[in-house]
Amino acid sequence: MTIDLPILPLYRAVSAGLAPLSPLLAYYRCRRGQEDPARVAERFGHPSLARPPGQLAWFHGASVGESLALLPLLEYFAGRGFNILLSTGTATAAAVVAPRLPAGAFHQYLPFDVPKFLGRFLDHWQPDLALVAESEIWPNLFTEIRRRRIPLVLVNARISPRSFQRWRRVPSFIASLLEGVDLCLTQSEADGERFIELGMRSVQVVGNLKYDVLAPPADPQALALLAGRIGARPTWVAASTHPGEDAIIIGVHQALAVRFPDLLTIIVPRHPRRGAEIAKFAAERGVPALQRSRETHATALPGIYIADTAGELGLFYRLASVSFIGKSLVGSGGGQNPIEAARLGCAVLHGPHVGNFAEVYRVLDDARGGAQIGDGDMLAHVLAVLLTDRGKLRKMSRAASEAVERLGGAAAATMAAIEPHIAQIMLNQHA
Repeated sequence: MTIDLPILPLYRAVSAGLAPLSPLLAYYRCRRGQEDPARVAERFGHPSLARPPGQLAWFHGASVGESLALLPLLEYFAGRGFNILLSTGTATAAAVVAPRLPAGAFHQYLPFDVPKFLGRFLDHWQPDLALVAESEIWPNLFTEIRRRRIPLVLVNARISPRSFQRWRRVPSFIASLLEGVDLCLTQSEADGERFIELGMRSVQVVGNLKYDVLAPPADPQALALLAGRIGARPTWVAASTHPGEDAIIIGVHQALAVRFPDLLTIIVPRHPRRGAEIAKFAAERGVPALQRSRETHATALPGIYIADTAGELGLFYRLASVSFIGKSLVGSGGGQNPIEAARLGCAVLHGPHVGNFAEVYRVLDDARGGAQIGDGDMLAHVLAVLLTDRGKLRKMSRAASEAVERLGGAAAATMAAIEPHIAQIMLNQHA
């Protein structure tokens, strides 16, 4: 059933009416560690920085993965003389991405989707071009951008089959939002076809920017220190784990420790605030665990090391040749991005629920650089094989790295597609 009503005016009126409740939402998110209390005013459109003079390109990535994928574009625009503003919607993304921004680029939080908050944000920053990543289609955001006649480009755009079906029920609503998009650069042909059917005018398929993201950095001193503490111990990393998976990981560690008494399991929860919860669960299972966030000095590492810090995945991938990527084993999942692990030469193990990154997991599995596991018992078995046969593990790690290297090229195609918009901005500047 389709609904053909004036939804956009209703949405804008309701969101404006609920604006007085936004501080309660911000307070709740701060309590959960999802907001930076020192910068929460940015979520209401109050900037914490002055706008620099000159041309400004504004990029928005909702969370960690979307923001990291934008980094090659940020470098490109910085090289063309633009000031760079990157906005995100989560504190975790800010912590991970901020240290990797090009020189002179800066970060702000995107305001809640309330007209006056977004208007305040846009009137302060006055971007010459807005580039929004993936599937961040917010009605007030798109409306306020269009009202100010700011060119809008969707980069690395995607739309899941489920979201596509939801938008199809409100055809006039989504068509009115997409009408303000100047260019849509999609990850796949399927994404492009869905956007066209929803009313997008200008669509190009350029591939997935996430395949071009450079390997995450690691502090050399921290790497050397931790490598010295680990020594020759067999080590694996469970990255981006979600609730329900940590119990499985701890069970796998217990099963493997019978055969590998000095095994080190590094758990990197997707949300660092869950570190204490995981440590408590390990203690209840009788497994010694240490939280990285609570270390005061370097000590001997127990069997489980909980890396509940932000922005250090590059460190842990460099210390282990095999990884399990979370949000893939329990429930509907959807998976997390395995590109960074593979790029650093980590064999990639994952559960069956990887729909958000189906293509790259398929490529990794086909190349024998990744493998799907169905449960904890299978994960323990596969890890035992790889930790015993180092030759097999090296071959799998190399296959993972080579597979993702072959997938690159979207950044160059994206830059070529955006170049006419940059040329028009330059022309307007000198008119």
